[in-house]
Amino acid sequence: MEKINSLTRNSDFRRAYTKGKSVVTPLVVVYLTRNRVKARRVGITTSKKIGNAVVRSRARRVLREAYRGLIGRVKPGYDLVFVARGRTPAAKSTQVQRHMERQLMAAGILEEGEKPC
Repeated sequence: MEKINSLTRNSDFRRAYTKGKSVVTPLVVVYLTRNRVKARRVGITTSKKIGNAVVRSRARRVLREAYRGLIGRVKPGYDLVFVARGRTPAAKSTQVQRHMERQLMAAGILEEGEKPC
């Protein structure tokens, strides 16, 4: 199992929002940009519109777990920012993973691989 490298600097998030490409579904928004470190880096955000702290934490856990199933197939050299939407906390991670898979395939950064069980 590969470790998830996290985006931590505000400037990295801002660069993804302003200069990055975005792909939207009802469960999650993905912003992606190329990075110079040739590694996969991920940031997960939730706004207060989603709900209280418990609900926002659940949304982040669901997004993290959904990404964990795809991490080996994502091409290196990209920064990804996943933004939870209103329906994310109520969804299962497998459902969110299917949405992420479609989004990353549409963006062209997901390599072909085995389907999750």
